[in-house]
Amino acid sequence: MHFSERLNNVETSAIRELFKLLGKPGIISFAGGFPDSAMFDVEGIREAVNAALLDDPGAALQYGATEGYNPLREQLAAFMASKGAKDVAPEDLIVTTGSQQALDLLGKTMISPGDKVIVEGPTFLATIQCFRLYGAELISAPIDAYGVQTDKLEQLIAEHKPKFVYLIPTFGNPSGATLSAERRKKVLEMAVKYQTLIVEDDPYGDLYFGEAPPPSLLAMSASVPGSRDLLAHCGSLSKVLSPGLRVGWMIAPPELLANATMCKQFSDAHTSTFAQATAAQYLKAGRMPATLSNVRKVYAERAQAMGNALRKELGDAIEFVQPQGGLFVWARLTGAGGKVKDGGELAKRAIEKGVAFVPGAPFYASNPDLSTLRLSFATADVGKIEEGVRRLAQAV
Repeated sequence: MHFSERLNNVETSAIRELFKLLGKPGIISFAGGFPDSAMFDVEGIREAVNAALLDDPGAALQYGATEGYNPLREQLAAFMASKGAKDVAPEDLIVTTGSQQALDLLGKTMISPGDKVIVEGPTFLATIQCFRLYGAELISAPIDAYGVQTDKLEQLIAEHKPKFVYLIPTFGNPSGATLSAERRKKVLEMAVKYQTLIVEDDPYGDLYFGEAPPPSLLAMSASVPGSRDLLAHCGSLSKVLSPGLRVGWMIAPPELLANATMCKQFSDAHTSTFAQATAAQYLKAGRMPATLSNVRKVYAERAQAMGNALRKELGDAIEFVQPQGGLFVWARLTGAGGKVKDGGELAKRAIEKGVAFVPGAPFYASNPDLSTLRLSFATADVGKIEEGVRRLAQAV
């Protein structure tokens, strides 16, 4: 068979390849980016399913509009308003099959082969793969504990004139970094100054452990005239309600939404109306605040347990910033005391000790830091986290 040349731009996910090694009995995994299924509000979702089938079963089970099921679009607009984006109307968003589809639609509608796109270094692995599939040349903008370094980002925008800039400003995957309010404003000002589209991916913003993070770029755009017309915001219920529903959304300027909707028609006609009706009923019932309060508490405890265990068991062999939200610890091996410094090498050793994580190199579009690694604390309880880190220390 002669496959499309675009497949030469991508390779199999290193994370999915790693998962093939996880069949070993008794292994403790810090590898996945999944929420804990024990945190799902099964009763609330069951009630939402029943309400969807009682309220308007014909609509819930029928084909629907590509833009999305209107009762859900209304609920999502209200959900965004509760987070500070008060001027989002239902027609300002389309419902996508997870926020991953929103990224794919951005690739289809915006990227021509050879176009430059700026991403964070490191960034979400699936984004690297998706944008490369459409022929993008990816440029990495460095980050620190406060998110993308805006002075460096501005230099890169001025030099490369990218088609757009892709950021995960709040509890980034894999970095866990959160862009400061000051830098958020600078990003919006850059969008206007250089007339460059900014894509804000925000699947983790509701998973904060203490103080709420700064408002989203979308919420802040009202304070920077002209920036809203150069901003696409991608959201998801996967990390806070259920990945299985596959409900995400994209808020974007009308012309971009229209083209994204057209491309979505070609790929799946519409996101499952049954899933959308279920999500709409769930949001309408007002259960989300209590669900978020519960998951924040549990993940905060696990994040603290992982941080404490890493400091105790690995000491100066590892460095990291204690996460304030999200699902991940992003760490760097120092090689102190002659211990292993390569994340890929440690990943192989760790599997032999019965613990798994993801080495950091695949998360870079260029110039990977081979000493980095991503550890997820979401799906292991405190006891397993402590035991898993002990095993990791033995591998180091």
